[in-house]
Amino acid sequence: MVAFYELELEPTTIQAVNNMGFEETTPIQEQTIPYALQGKDLIGQAQTGTGKTAAYGIPLVERSQTGHKQIQGLVLVPTRELAMQVAEELNKIGENKGIRSLPVYGGQDINRQIKALKQNPDIIVATPGRLMDHMRRKTIRLNSINVVVLDEADEMLNMGFIDDIRTILQETPGERQTMLFSATMPKPVQLLAQRFMNKPRLFSVKAKEITVPTIEQHYMEVIEKQKFDVLCRLLDIQSPESAIVFGRTKRRVDELSEALNKRGYGVEGIHGDLTQNKRISVLNKFKNGLIEVLVATDVAARGLDISGITHIYNFDIPQDPESYIHRIGRTGRAGNKGLAVTLVTPREMVHLREIESMIRRKIQRKSPPTVTEAIAEQQRLTIEKLLQVIEQGQEQIYRVMAEELLTEYDSATLVAAALKMLTKKPDQTQMKLTEEPPPLKARKNKRGTGNRSVKSNKRFGTGIRHPSREKLKNR
Repeated sequence: MVAFYELELEPTTIQAVNNMGFEETTPIQEQTIPYALQGKDLIGQAQTGTGKTAAYGIPLVERSQTGHKQIQGLVLVPTRELAMQVAEELNKIGENKGIRSLPVYGGQDINRQIKALKQNPDIIVATPGRLMDHMRRKTIRLNSINVVVLDEADEMLNMGFIDDIRTILQETPGERQTMLFSATMPKPVQLLAQRFMNKPRLFSVKAKEITVPTIEQHYMEVIEKQKFDVLCRLLDIQSPESAIVFGRTKRRVDELSEALNKRGYGVEGIHGDLTQNKRISVLNKFKNGLIEVLVATDVAARGLDISGITHIYNFDIPQDPESYIHRIGRTGRAGNKGLAVTLVTPREMVHLREIESMIRRKIQRKSPPTVTEAIAEQQRLTIEKLLQVIEQGQEQIYRVMAEELLTEYDSATLVAAALKMLTKKPDQTQMKLTEEPPPLKARKNKRGTGNRSVKSNKRFGTGIRHPSREKLKNR
């Protein structure tokens, strides 16, 4: 790794990066920034949490000029959350130089966006669908774009945005720089690069750098109807400061959030069907520590950059190994330790083995905690809290009442009563969740070309998955 001041950046950019608390580059930044500053096309293969936003954001700001009055840079992202996050980071990088970025995404009033566009932002961070809306209205013109970034390209293709991306890129100048960042490099992404990029150079973060050693990874094999009770015991025993629980569908997230709240856990759920205001409200509560547990689908959680997450619980095993890496990558950041626990049904063990194969390590098997263990841990936590009160001297105002009680009862009885009252007993109220089937396995056809649901895309000469609208709504 090298220091940012060694990269021959403008003083305004170096100062902005220092203000953000960054001193040295991450591996993907060290590889890509010097090459991108030359204006050449590149592909960066990197996961969430590797610093890829700054890897393309710094060159993007460096190559933008103030007072241009037209959009110079375009970043395409799959979700509104990622659009907001990227725009925020780009504004921090470009603050001293005076380069402004604007997020453009669905779910927000388009007239409000049109008004903001009249303020002449230098960079647009957009989801493909909403950008296409503006292009049709001619409220965004791409004829002055000199840099295009495709962020999380594999996810955009999985979400069915291939035709939109193709149309958008065709509207940008041919003499542009294109940077593509993707966690994985499936054939459709490679063909997209071949079609729209000029001799791109590939930079890749090795698998051993992707699998963060500070994340402790466990799995527990449980039957479907036991998963909820096991999750509750884990929350009781581990008492996470800040945790995300992942469910596979929006129905799962809604039912799981409701059930956890009924058992006394302060949680909120987030998925694609929530209004934008509700999503922002939930995320702000989570960021500010007003709720300790967030229940989310993969798509809704894409782009979340919240520091201090200590635990990840995969209530449902993810659809694919790449999603597993994205999920657990939200903990164990900045050298901090994290814990990821995956609940696996017997029918899903094959999916777990696929994950282990991709991350090149065995995930440690653990036995599900028992009710007795949960009670014992709650008792331990109660004693710990009592001792903290004593150490902080907060018990003095209660001493007179305590002495009066001691005239009637012995000290052991009083302490036992206090422990009983303060100890949270595991709530075993029965909760019924709709059973979710295991993830679909790709079924090979006779020619071995992949899943039967994959449609041929003649433009690119390969199969590209086109999820139905119903499937996307359920994520």
